[in-house]
Amino acid sequence: MVLGSPMVSLSSGSGCSPIFPKQVLFKRKPVQFITVPNIEDDNQEVWHIPQTGEVFVTYEEYLNRMDFYNQKRFICTITGHSGLTFFEALSSETAGAAEVEQAFPEALKGPVLRRVQFQTVSRIDTLVDQIYDEFKNDYYPGETVTVSIDGEKLHGVVRDKTRFGGTVLPDGSTAPPYSRYFVSLKERQEEVPVNDSQIFRDRKVFTKSVLRSFIKKTVTREAWNGAPWLVKTDIAERYHIDTRIPPHLRYDNKLLERKQMQAQKRMSQPGSVGIEYNSHTTHNTPASPGQFSPTGPVRLPELKPAPKSHKSKAQQAAQAAAQEARQNGGAVSRKHNLFNGSEPGGFMHLPLPGNPFQFPLSYRSHTLPPIYSAPEPPPPPPPPKYPIEDLQVESRGLVRPQLKYLCADPPVELENVKPPFDGKVLMKSVGPLLETWDTLNVYCEIFKLDSFTFDDFVEAMQLASEEMPVQLFNEIHCAVLKILVSSEGEGGKVQIQLPELEEEDEGEEDGEDSAAATPEPESLPTARATRSSLAKLEAERLAAEAAAAEREMQEAEDAPKHRAEEVLKDYDWIEHLRKRDFKDGGWELIMVGLLHQLSKNDRLNASCEELLEQLVPVEDEEPNRETVRARYASLDVNYRVQALQIICMLTAETKAIRGYMEDCSEQMTAYRKEKIEWQRKRKQAVEDLKNLNDQRKILLPDNLPPSPPLEPTKITNGVNGTHTNGDVKMTDVDEMSLTGGEIPDSDAEDGDGTPAGLRNLRRGNDRAAERKRKEEEKKQRAEAAAAAAKVPKQSKAFLKVLKDIQKKEDEIAECEKEIAIIDNDLREADCPRTRVLGKDRFWNRYYWFERNGMPYGGLPDSSTAHAGYANGCIWVQGPDELEREGYIDMKEEWQNEYVAKFGITVPERQKREEGGTSVFKATQWGFYERAEDVDKLLEWLDPRGQNEIKLRKEIVNYRDRIQKGMENRKTYVGLDKLSAEEEKKEGENGTTGDAMEGVEASTPAAVAEEPVPPPAKGGRGKRSTRTNNSRAATTTRQATPEPPAYRCLAWVNTTAIEEIGHLHGEEPPPARNRKQSKKKQEAAAAKEEVEVTVAPTTRSGKKKGGR
Repeated sequence: MVLGSPMVSLSSGSGCSPIFPKQVLFKRKPVQFITVPNIEDDNQEVWHIPQTGEVFVTYEEYLNRMDFYNQKRFICTITGHSGLTFFEALSSETAGAAEVEQAFPEALKGPVLRRVQFQTVSRIDTLVDQIYDEFKNDYYPGETVTVSIDGEKLHGVVRDKTRFGGTVLPDGSTAPPYSRYFVSLKERQEEVPVNDSQIFRDRKVFTKSVLRSFIKKTVTREAWNGAPWLVKTDIAERYHIDTRIPPHLRYDNKLLERKQMQAQKRMSQPGSVGIEYNSHTTHNTPASPGQFSPTGPVRLPELKPAPKSHKSKAQQAAQAAAQEARQNGGAVSRKHNLFNGSEPGGFMHLPLPGNPFQFPLSYRSHTLPPIYSAPEPPPPPPPPKYPIEDLQVESRGLVRPQLKYLCADPPVELENVKPPFDGKVLMKSVGPLLETWDTLNVYCEIFKLDSFTFDDFVEAMQLASEEMPVQLFNEIHCAVLKILVSSEGEGGKVQIQLPELEEEDEGEEDGEDSAAATPEPESLPTARATRSSLAKLEAERLAAEAAAAEREMQEAEDAPKHRAEEVLKDYDWIEHLRKRDFKDGGWELIMVGLLHQLSKNDRLNASCEELLEQLVPVEDEEPNRETVRARYASLDVNYRVQALQIICMLTAETKAIRGYMEDCSEQMTAYRKEKIEWQRKRKQAVEDLKNLNDQRKILLPDNLPPSPPLEPTKITNGVNGTHTNGDVKMTDVDEMSLTGGEIPDSDAEDGDGTPAGLRNLRRGNDRAAERKRKEEEKKQRAEAAAAAAKVPKQSKAFLKVLKDIQKKEDEIAECEKEIAIIDNDLREADCPRTRVLGKDRFWNRYYWFERNGMPYGGLPDSSTAHAGYANGCIWVQGPDELEREGYIDMKEEWQNEYVAKFGITVPERQKREEGGTSVFKATQWGFYERAEDVDKLLEWLDPRGQNEIKLRKEIVNYRDRIQKGMENRKTYVGLDKLSAEEEKKEGENGTTGDAMEGVEASTPAAVAEEPVPPPAKGGRGKRSTRTNNSRAATTTRQATPEPPAYRCLAWVNTTAIEEIGHLHGEEPPPARNRKQSKKKQEAAAAKEEVEVTVAPTTRSGKKKGGR
């Protein structure tokens, strides 16, 4: 049948065999086809696979076989391509075989196959190399060749070949063998004789690749060590190649030979001559003729002629026993006497009939019978080869450090822990918060935003209100909205796909027309009431009531739950977004328009409708720009996170984000190439350094410095305590005396209270010491010059080697430095997805968001770069549903099996080892924020598990960076002060506080104590959030008391100010008059600089991706 038509009829006598040879490989072995079943009924329906010739009686077997053939696990023997289905591999092999058949010279096929036959080279690459080397300069009749005659190249065919052996020349040298060929030339129609140097092939005809394909197609080899290559039977018959395998290459002979070699090796080892039967036989006893080996052949003892003796055998045995007794001090073995009968009055041991250990008398007369011993217990199973599946590793009894939660509804109950942010953030918002923050910071260059810390982001999302405007909150929304729609100057194109809005007016008109077209039913004359007619009327009445109730429910469901359509009736949000109309509630109303249109998408309908009910509820009688602004200012933080996540996820469709990812991908490719070049340089430098060190070791013995001379013993003079070296004259006391003869009394003192004579004595001593020091220096210089003169001539070469070694070490250090820089650039440019650190034994995922896509501490020129961190925590996400069902909440029989092995279920083990703080679903998150928790976590992770060994490796690689970020965050949010307060509270009442309270504890005092970085020299100042309003508002705030200060208010979007000249939420400044005088321009610029220098910070460093 053709594949796809399952039923054909076959006669019982028909036989099907595979059409193609069995060359397609599955797991490196040829596919074995199913034999044709014996079919007795000629009319029986069968299923046939024409490519293989296989026949199946049942459709189920046919489908199973087809499923097997459709797996992408087959290999083409000719091309070596893998990952193919059987039919793809078969087609590839058929085409490849035809190509090889046509490409390989016909004249070489027979000689090559004869040479390959019975070869025992294991690797086909080595075999191909050998055959190629033998045949590349050898030619055979019928082969098309090119000959060189008198410098002219002509084409022809080899007609005959004569091989001459090597000859011995008169001078004793040997001439190599050579060949002569008769070639029929095509151009001249004649035959010419040529030698080896005048004939050659076309390079493309006989190559290693073609030879390899030909050998793989025509030969096979069994899967045992030392098996010969065998030409396939049909091909061997075609070329008349002998297929009889030599005896020494057969598998059974090889196996027997190997066993004999092992037996001889055992017998040749010392101490293995005697054969051990039981515990009474020693290894060092030579084998007697009666002994035998049940395990294999043994070496027979040498036969010696017996000494001539007229004594009987009994007398000879008694004499031998007596001699042995004399040698052993008269102690005769009882075991020996029992069997030799030399002990009078003894009893002969007779074997019982049917004894399984009964041996022939010839053996029993020489050795003791074997003693039955209980079989040894089986050896214990080998220890597992780690790493293995994490939950199959035995518990070490360690407990994971306690997780902390950002939300007010943690998955487990925590005692004496105050929820951060007044319990406003819910667990469902933690994941979107992290996702949104990561997106905004990774693509901050596209959004034209300064990077910001996660703590400032959460604080801004909660804090922003009408009374407390937060620049970070406004700039984030405006920057993201700008990416979705281009400005008017850039064409105003919508960068995302939006669902179409329904035209309600047309629907209403259609409804009116249909209502008008429906005629009212005419009143029929009253008929006679019967029992059936009354039942029919009752059924109609009930149906009408049900329809009315259903209609009321539908109307209630279809009733508008918000007033988005009313507020957007005369408002085109796309047009306002093109014009960047963001001020005074503009971006909030644009958000309403975007959410309303996105609500037409089935996937986003529920989320958008929920948000619109909060922003434009039905309670608002006249929703407008101001009411929407007020609603957004008082919106719950969880709804804010939900709305921001929706628009951030839309940016992934935009051309700007996709182009940025492509640019980063190309940049990573360039970085990898550059890294390879530096690695190649480093490798070469390491090799050169190794050679130089070898040279230094060779030159070192001849360049060792001479041994320093022994210093003469210093002798101390007993009179004045001065020292002498023996070869230096001792300073006399008279030379040290005063020239005046006497020391003046205390009246002769100078102005500073020091006697003048004593001062002169010190000067004399100083001069003498100076003279002595100069003499010692002169002597040292002379000794150094003499030593330098004695240095051997090789020292220059030695110094050159040392200098080259230093250069190579500096070069290697430079290469390693550049490689580290490129690795960091690769990490920052890796922006398409967030890299996970790994998973633990309970399939929790661990994230450190600085792992890739951003600098470790955020952009170095950000307004909050002094914080020194970006996220500063390790976040733990729970397992997804499939992982939890498959590994933790397993089936009952699997749990019972686990309990039988470890004595505990997996959920119980999780509860015990995670210490009461767990995350159970992928929507639940916990975090670690202290450096000591990282060390405890590393101690808890077990490197014997497959998941945890990878997770532990990643954390160890970044541990210093992670802990540094945690310490910087601890300082920035004031956790160090909170820790001291917590310790004090714990000492008083034993309560604990949540660490994330440090974000909430941004009191005026705490902020005032934080150091504000000074402005950079020549750097541009930055305005705080409060200075972004008008001057009138600033004057009003000066009269009112200052509101509480928060850290998120210190963030300023300097990137937007530098690149576009203003904040995203502000209109661009008006163009200046070109006719304005220079003095007025300078005065205006100075005035603006004075206004902008409020709350200055510095910007330094390069942005991500710059090198």
